Amino acid sequence: MHHQHLFNVRMDMEVDGPENTVYEIDLVAAPEDPENPWGNAMIVKSTPLLRESAATRSINASSGRSWVVTSAKRRNALGKPTGYQLIPQGSPSLLAPPDTSLGKRAAFAQHHLWVTPFHTDERHAGGEYPNQHRGGLGLPAWISADRSLEAEDLVLWHTFGLSHIARPEDWPVMPVEHCGFRLRPWGFFDRNPTLDVPPTAAGSAPLDRE
Repeated sequence: MHHQHLFNVRMDMEVDGPENTVYEIDLVAAPEDPENPWGNAMIVKSTPLLRESAATRSINASSGRSWVVTSAKRRNALGKPTGYQLIPQGSPSLLAPPDTSLGKRAAFAQHHLWVTPFHTDERHAGGEYPNQHRGGLGLPAWISADRSLEAEDLVLWHTFGLSHIARPEDWPVMPVEHCGFRLRPWGFFDRNPTLDVPPTAAGSAPLDRE
């Protein structure tokens, strides 16, 4: 009765143009040294994913792992590449063993992130006909070429979902479950884009506050 609901979304990312690179972002503790005498400093570890073989990644909740797609050409006012950040939920990965029928056909669900160069024929994470092949098609077959991901037209494949442990409260009407992810700017703008409130008119009286 226990089961999983796992989805894979294909995101054709063109952040300020088609030439993009993906970085894995982890928050880690800074070493204890004279610059960090109290041991409470943190640093952002940014790892480029430059080939398909290095870009099958999984969530790491302890480091708040996320992934950022950056432009290879455009820079913001701070001189940094413009980008967009993929923030995953604490989603499970596929529990079925890789050598089972389900594990072979839904191999995309073994990782939370896959990255490939754009190709018009690569549309479905599990292949064109996932119920009619013996496994290994789709993402596992495509990344076997180990293509370059540096300054390329990239596609992000994100697996997310939930594991449903059946409860008495699910019967006879199951409550709503929520799952998903977020995409947000990462240095894409030079400042907070909501800072567009008109200035206070000259001579206007301030609001009374109690």
